[in-house]
Amino acid sequence: MERSHLLLVGIDGLRLDLATEERAPQLRSLMARGATSWMTMPVPTISGPGWATLLTGASHEEHGVVDNTFVGSRLAGIPDLLSRAFFADSTRTTFAAAAWPPLVDPAGVGPVIHTRDEQRRSARHRVIVRDGETYGYRTADAEIADFATVGLLGFGPDVSLVYFSGVDESGHVYGAVSRQYAEAIARTDAHLGRLLAAVDHRARRGERWTVAVTTDHGHVDSGGHGGAEPEVVTSFVVRVAWNAELEAWPDEIDPTELTPRLLAALG
Repeated sequence: MERSHLLLVGIDGLRLDLATEERAPQLRSLMARGATSWMTMPVPTISGPGWATLLTGASHEEHGVVDNTFVGSRLAGIPDLLSRAFFADSTRTTFAAAAWPPLVDPAGVGPVIHTRDEQRRSARHRVIVRDGETYGYRTADAEIADFATVGLLGFGPDVSLVYFSGVDESGHVYGAVSRQYAEAIARTDAHLGRLLAAVDHRARRGERWTVAVTTDHGHVDSGGHGGAEPEVVTSFVVRVAWNAELEAWPDEIDPTELTPRLLAALG
């Protein structure tokens, strides 16, 4: 049987209710074509603990990440989605690309995605890091999209994580109901469209692909997050499959279920 491939796209700080058809046609098309499950993110609704839970399946209490400093983190002993996929089948290749260093940077705090140096040296695990905190996410996200598109087209990793944070950055600076937040959604949706085109190209060869898109939290209208407001704790996962059937998921899942369910879909 043809090997299954998985691409997980993380869009930090996205309020799905503000990702309208006009602003996010790629994402809305995925929703129409595939399946959507909802999640309620636990407080504090901050990127560090949120992504740590989504990408490992561990609760806040288990992974010990309480903020973006990662002080007290126990992630070194908790394998992430990509690592668990590799440990289950050592012939798999994995790929991670992000401009928020704590997710993937081997030299930074965290990282949530384990470095797996042996696999990196043998090109079975590839990592692309940019520093959006220093240089801004508008530029850094575009570079991540470039590298990720090349990676998907060129070697078609078995399991990939691609992360964008421009939406979250705009939410903090301008607020969620601002023109700038809407424009950031549109830019990120265009990045998503490039990734989907690459997946579609590979799927036309007969490869089996699943793409999932999720977020770690939303924003209040004036900008910001961390609390329990409905627009902040509401998250989602959209799934679409090429040359494969989607497994049925409940309408609502716990954030700790995301990684185990994605792994189960890989087989």
